[in-house]
Amino acid sequence: MIRNKYVDQYIQSYRDGKILLNQERIDLITYLEKYVLTRDDIYFDEEQIENYIKFSEKWYFKLDPWEKFIAPFIFLYFKEDDELFFEEFFITMGRGGGKNGFISTLAHYFISPLHGIKNYDVSVVANSEDQAEMSFKEVYNAIDESSSLKKQFASTKLKITGNKTKSVFRFRTSNAGTKDGGREGCVIYDEIHEMVDREIVDVFSGGLGKVRNPREFFIGTNGFVREGFYDKLMLRCKDVLSGADLEDRIFPFICKLDDKEEVNSEDMWEKANPAFEKPLTSRAKRLMNKVRKQFRNKDGRVAFMTKRMNFPEKDLTKSVASWEEILATNRPFPDLSHRTCVGGLDFASIKDFAAVGLLFKFGEDYIWKTHSFVRKGFLDTVSLKVPITEWEADGLLTIVDEPVIDIQHIVNWFVEMRERYGVTTIVADTFRLDLVKSALEAEGFHLLYIRNPKAIHSLLAPRVETLFAKRQLIFGDNPLMRWYTNNVYVHIKKDGNKEYLKKDEFKRKTDGFQAFIHALWQADNIIVDEADFILGGIKF
Repeated sequence: MIRNKYVDQYIQSYRDGKILLNQERIDLITYLEKYVLTRDDIYFDEEQIENYIKFSEKWYFKLDPWEKFIAPFIFLYFKEDDELFFEEFFITMGRGGGKNGFISTLAHYFISPLHGIKNYDVSVVANSEDQAEMSFKEVYNAIDESSSLKKQFASTKLKITGNKTKSVFRFRTSNAGTKDGGREGCVIYDEIHEMVDREIVDVFSGGLGKVRNPREFFIGTNGFVREGFYDKLMLRCKDVLSGADLEDRIFPFICKLDDKEEVNSEDMWEKANPAFEKPLTSRAKRLMNKVRKQFRNKDGRVAFMTKRMNFPEKDLTKSVASWEEILATNRPFPDLSHRTCVGGLDFASIKDFAAVGLLFKFGEDYIWKTHSFVRKGFLDTVSLKVPITEWEADGLLTIVDEPVIDIQHIVNWFVEMRERYGVTTIVADTFRLDLVKSALEAEGFHLLYIRNPKAIHSLLAPRVETLFAKRQLIFGDNPLMRWYTNNVYVHIKKDGNKEYLKKDEFKRKTDGFQAFIHALWQADNIIVDEADFILGGIKF
């Protein structure tokens, strides 16, 4: 059993009702008390903890209780070899909580003689140079304003060096294609909500381990990139907090609302932003006034929920479904043998994407099995913030290196699906179908035309909303299809009718969703439920 006074104080403040925690932080306390603080093979380095806190509060600012709570776990070691217990830290909260200031103090301390590890280089990595430079500037200014610090650290506009440890603090942008990992002791990844995948993490983490006690910090507030690095890190941390993965030693400090309705009570805001824990500091009071003004701006609701409350909330008057409803489509396919189906086809342009699919019905559920074809030339010219190559490796799409997407790819896919599932009917809109009509009919498929695709959007909209709300759609584990769905903009016309449009004409593709809509239009006319099929052959 190990203890630290700052950890004890924070936990006790929660139990005494002095601070309000969201479920993930409550789960963190449970996890720590059950699986970490009960161990006898680790120890808190009290000297390092006190040195860090005194260093930060002397040269920067008084640390908040949440910062003092995390700090001991940064200096938690195994007794056997003095190696770190936690090498990775995930810190996410509403904007303005102070996470950047926290990493500034850590970065400066790590290159100081108090930390005492030679060549313990620190890099802060962010999507933009301005963001990456934020903590660097804070450290630079602290040194520039102190004659005492100037004797210990050599600083330029590009790097800060600890004179005794020779440790260097730098800032970098997250262009994985042009960066190489060095020999960092610590890497801090800022703006992780902008990261589509872990490519940049792999680049910089490759240099870790060459120096003793390597650490990685992932910080940020939630954003608008779904199924990117942030979402996957959240899922990973929830496995840790639930006890499902006790081998993964990442420290997850997650601050967010538990429910969207909590935004209507200011008392709940501290769940998302620990700066609002009582009593409010002068800085917190200024922040609170700013956040109150933003809350009153109802037009900025989506951004407010995402950035201030760390709780993404899509505008459901403009979205097909909530993200939770879209995620609920991730269920395994049932046995589709002996099931009738209808094909769906859509492609906005034979120069970028084409989507094909089969729609089945199983009880009350609709099952959508889909594939896409993507032209390499399009990918070379447009930067899509999604892991296309990863999706190709998973078999969700095929990248073709051709001037246009050859119609034969579409034909071949449906021929293969006919051999597996017996599909004979394919639905697409008239304009697009003209390009593949002859080739598909030559293979014996029956083609159905949608003369006015936008008209069926209005007809199907209530049904689509119901299917998502009742969790009656199954896409399998298909992040590509979830991306397509998340990219759909629901345009409500003056007459109240709805149209499914793209949120972005070039970077937010919807082909897979439109193919699904085409198939759904004729689903009940073509798909025969297995029970109906069997009963239909019996004479009473």
